Amino acid sequence: MAIDVEHPPVGAALEIYISPTCPYCRQALAHYDANGVHYTKHDAQNDRRAREAMLALTKGDPTVPAIVMNGAYVQSGWGHPPRG
Repeated sequence: MAIDVEHPPVGAALEIYISPTCPYCRQALAHYDANGVHYTKHDAQNDRRAREAMLALTKGDPTVPAIVMNGAYVQSGWGHPPRG
């Protein structure tokens, strides 16, 4: 069963790796903010350690936003189909 990144389970630890200039990243953050979803944001464009962590989780996929839930990589991109 696929995980619904737009509606994470209550209490899920959500992390999102972004680029500040990415429109899909801004859409994802706006969606979570509007729905009161708590998340931890990592700047994968300007923070080398965040980028390295993202690439390790995504097995080298540089697409943002990269979404991690409860420590497990879920998907890269946002929307239907996911774009980034």
